[in-house]
Amino acid sequence: MSSANTSADRLARLLNLVPYLLARPGIELVEAAGDLGVSERQLREDLELLWVCGLPGYGPGDLIDMSFDGDRVTITYDAGIDRPLRLTPDEATALVVALRMLAETPGVADRDAIHRALTKIEQAAGEIDAPVAVRLPGNDDRLADLRAALERGNALRLSYYSAARDVSSERVVDPMRLLSVSGRSYLEAWCRSAGAVRMFRVDRIDALTELDEPATPPAEAQSGDVAEGVFQPDPDSPTVTLRVGRGGRWITEYYPCESVVEVTPEEWLVSLRVNDLDWARRLVLGLGPQVVVVAPAELAEAVRDSALEALAAYA
Repeated sequence: MSSANTSADRLARLLNLVPYLLARPGIELVEAAGDLGVSERQLREDLELLWVCGLPGYGPGDLIDMSFDGDRVTITYDAGIDRPLRLTPDEATALVVALRMLAETPGVADRDAIHRALTKIEQAAGEIDAPVAVRLPGNDDRLADLRAALERGNALRLSYYSAARDVSSERVVDPMRLLSVSGRSYLEAWCRSAGAVRMFRVDRIDALTELDEPATPPAEAQSGDVAEGVFQPDPDSPTVTLRVGRGGRWITEYYPCESVVEVTPEEWLVSLRVNDLDWARRLVLGLGPQVVVVAPAELAEAVRDSALEALAAYA
């Protein structure tokens, strides 16, 4: 039943359900459930969802309607779902842009299917006046090289800039997948020097060399869940508490926070976990007078020492 409840499976089933029922008025629910490969309970839940689907306006005469006679169901109003879809020029353009963006997204498996659908829509939407060009942010050459290495299954040597430590390093990685999150492209790979799975932003890969050896991520190398963002704080990482002014509140939207408390209308008390206190030191220095370190004391001392060094350089 788990597969029947996935969003993709349910959407496909709902799209097929109306024409199926239209062709079989008065069909028994148990028979329909058997044909569709779901339980009778799941079919009833699908029918309840169909009742709130329909045309914009979503009032009487807009929504799909049906009647029940015991355990038999008949569609009485299909909301036009049996008619071929006619796209306006704006709708066709939006769909073309979305498909081209999907075709550019790293990690997409069946690009041929996307391109076939795109070709059909472009041929049908002759009203589109101007060509549409879509490119994901990042280095196109890098993405092409990474995609090719993934297809060949080879390991890579990367020269990579780490913003957290403000250093560049070389490392050998075993690529696992390419993905796009929040408009940025990433390589997920097993990093041999770290002995763990790491995410590498494609635009921070300064150079790469494909090695003449297969990529061999160990069994414990598991792809991470990026539904909540690429980088999630480690529960064992140290917590940093900052008193933030109005001009520094943007960090609460940019970084995952443990807590945000309004102390006064002008000041918030913000707690967040960091993997590297040196990164936190640079963050605080960059915010300047908009932030005061409350804890830990080690971070406060590091910020003070860096500020004193900077002042001494000007003396």
